[in-house]
Amino acid sequence: MTRLPYIGLVFSLLALAADPRGAEELDEHDLLGLRQEAKARVTDIEQHLNDWDLDSAKTELKELEGLVPIDLEAVHYFKGRIAFEEGRYDEAVTELEKGKTDDKPGSYLRLAKDSRDITAKYVKHESEHFVFLSPQGKDELLAPYALEALEKQRAALQSDLGWAANDKVRIEILSNYSELSKESTLPKDSIKTTGTIAICKFNKLMVTSPKALLHGYDWVDTLAHEYTHFVIAKKSRNSVPIWMHEGLAKYLESRWRGAAGGAMTPSMLALLGKRVRENKLVPFEKMHPSMALLPTAEDASCAFSEVFFAIDLLNKSKGTGALATMLSAMAKGSSDKQAVEIAFGQPWPAFEKAWMGHLRKQPYPAELVPPSSDEKKEVAEKNKQPKKPREISFGDFREIAEEEPRKQAHLGELLRERNRLTSAAEEYGKAYDRVKNRYESLSNKYALSLMELKRLDDAQKVLEGSLVMHPGSSTTHVYLGRLALLKKDWPRAKSEYQEALAVDPFNPEVHLALFRSFDALKSKADADRSKHAASVLLGVPEEKVGAIAAGMLGENPVEVSVPPPAPETAPADAGTAAPQQKNPANAPKVR
Repeated sequence: MTRLPYIGLVFSLLALAADPRGAEELDEHDLLGLRQEAKARVTDIEQHLNDWDLDSAKTELKELEGLVPIDLEAVHYFKGRIAFEEGRYDEAVTELEKGKTDDKPGSYLRLAKDSRDITAKYVKHESEHFVFLSPQGKDELLAPYALEALEKQRAALQSDLGWAANDKVRIEILSNYSELSKESTLPKDSIKTTGTIAICKFNKLMVTSPKALLHGYDWVDTLAHEYTHFVIAKKSRNSVPIWMHEGLAKYLESRWRGAAGGAMTPSMLALLGKRVRENKLVPFEKMHPSMALLPTAEDASCAFSEVFFAIDLLNKSKGTGALATMLSAMAKGSSDKQAVEIAFGQPWPAFEKAWMGHLRKQPYPAELVPPSSDEKKEVAEKNKQPKKPREISFGDFREIAEEEPRKQAHLGELLRERNRLTSAAEEYGKAYDRVKNRYESLSNKYALSLMELKRLDDAQKVLEGSLVMHPGSSTTHVYLGRLALLKKDWPRAKSEYQEALAVDPFNPEVHLALFRSFDALKSKADADRSKHAASVLLGVPEEKVGAIAAGMLGENPVEVSVPPPAPETAPADAGTAAPQQKNPANAPKVR
């Protein structure tokens, strides 16, 4: 990535080293000893930095400064490396330039400059153990929710893995995939191909803003996922291979909100099941050096699922302690296979056999296999072609593969647009009876039509069924939240809108509804937070938020109407930070 310190220069100047006797009194034996010690210090500093052990690197650097001139290039280089990893970018640039570090793509000097420029006007928010930095504007609204979730994840992982950082962990919110590429060195094409939205590297978490994707993504789980990578790297002295890293992070990312293992979705399971049946799994060795470098998003999703179940097997057969044991073993020098053998209590071939058996036992919903890259390209090319006269555009229902239900859903939409609500619900219902909860768009539109007809219990059943197949849908949680508001079920409304916020935090309705719920529940601090967020997103004074929120419970609360959000200048390539997943919960989070 960068040229290493020029060790020969260190040796040539050791006669000027800070030795109490002075250089003229050093005999050849003394010089040899100093050279060996300086070389050892340089090697140790480099190793500590590779191990993500900044404290030890700083200690060794002080010892090196006592052996060589403080203006030596090597000293400046390491000072710059440490300053960069601690987020002191101005200082890092200065020191790395003094260290004659190359200014080229991928070098530490270029990384420090790009990071400095991107974060120059960032706003800082802090909790007890984290520092959250974001662009000015609506990204600042993420801070309290992010810090709250990260503190919960920290406590959970300290219990599970037995490690927690002493210093505050740095999180940087990036506006688009270009910034993510610049700060991480990951190629833009790889980011777009695999849908990468976040990376843990250089002693920090780098996370793309939800505003960069049309309907957001599961950004809170993503933060927890990346922090889990941070803990794994620190506890293992950065010795864990990618497959184990991603397996642990995927398996433990749900700990901030409950039990481990809550990140697997039906569509991910369906794709894995297809690959298992076809014997097309991604080998562990092909996951190196990053899942973001796999050829397709389907390969990345399959790989995530594979390693998820490797950790699931360990946890279910040996308990959480086995995961901590595995990391401790690798920190002491064991290979990944040796560490698994220690944790599993059996040889690696036995673990592989058990893992394959574990994969084959999973309940795979075959009908939910996501479209392949080739199928997506085919649809995209078809959409580019000019439509024939009177050709029907199925809009949201293009995803429905079955022809008759697709036509019925489309007819239902046309009838609903003409305010023929009963007939619309009938057509939606015909399509729904054929395909059930397979398609999120149909389920949500059918439920909305039922809500408009005041068939609230029926609508709730449809929406709850949809979440089984499509967990993490912000729209579905919003509709369930609306139902709860109608019933004045404030705890349920709060819960549903919080789920929506964890995916789409810039929807004003979410914050208005949370304000209404928290206000009814007498939770003033939470109500004030939601009021402020709604005020920022709508561009209205906070004193007007209460009236707008109360209007959500007016005569026609189903068709929620709020003022348009305040305009904000979009980042250069907003909307292309990563390919939008149909189910945002499937978006991979890659180191």
